[in-house]
Amino acid sequence: MAKKAVATLRTGDGRNYSRVIKMIKSPKTGAYAFQEEIMTKDNVDSFFKS
Repeated sequence: MAKKAVATLRTGDGRNYSRVIKMIKSPKTGAYAFQEEIMTKDNVDSFFKS
């Protein structure tokens, strides 16, 4: 399924979008989880700062 999402981002209007993945540590258990989103390239910096 990931291949389909990445393939659609490479054509046409999809070039303005990026798939970003951030690792988040749970304060309760201490385990790490990954947060994944597809967003415009303009919003990538704000995603990692929050």
